[in-house]
Amino acid sequence: MAADPTNNRRRMLAGELYWAFTPDLNADRAHSKVACGRYNQAWAAGAPRRKLVELWNDIVGDKNPLPPPANPEDEDRVLSAYPYVDAPIKLDYGIYCKFGPQVYINSNATFLDTCTISIGARTLIGPNCSFYAATHPTDPFLRNGLSGPESGKPITVGEDCWFGGSVVVCPGVTIGRGVTVGAGSVVTKDVEDFVVVAGNPARVIKRLDVREQLERERVNKGKGEES
Repeated sequence: MAADPTNNRRRMLAGELYWAFTPDLNADRAHSKVACGRYNQAWAAGAPRRKLVELWNDIVGDKNPLPPPANPEDEDRVLSAYPYVDAPIKLDYGIYCKFGPQVYINSNATFLDTCTISIGARTLIGPNCSFYAATHPTDPFLRNGLSGPESGKPITVGEDCWFGGSVVVCPGVTIGRGVTVGAGSVVTKDVEDFVVVAGNPARVIKRLDVREQLERERVNKGKGEES
């Protein structure tokens, strides 16, 4: 089915039914596939951190210049705002993934960024984790294999989270700050701040008392604003 490219992409990012196999979207996914392949090969060959960051920025469409090169022992600090990513990695589009500073992604992670996937600062992602912002109609006649429309819902992950290995995050989920997700969990619903969840579907198994830490953070932030 012919679709206006601009409106079709708008529908995709808005979580509405859209057509995935249009020339422009095919081209974007093809670029991400090639860019991820370059990153994976460079990582396996032991490329330096700066080269990996350059290749990563090509995947996610970050065109901002990197900080000037530093002494080898200082490069990690200079480039600490960029994610540390162990290969192999797969991002469907890449340009709709947003990562905060000091994010770590272990090997075999998958990001299906039909809609925006946002990962907060200092979040740690274990091996074999998958973030699915893409979905399909449950009506098989509407779904219609490769000939029917698709849709998606955004995924938002707060700061300071930790995902154990083989976690799956489903479309439309928002995960709060400081959440730990147990290995093998499937997160199907929103998760509140500062809890531990586990299981399929993931459920809260522990709530963290972080009142002192949050008050200390608030005071320190106030001092920084006054200085």
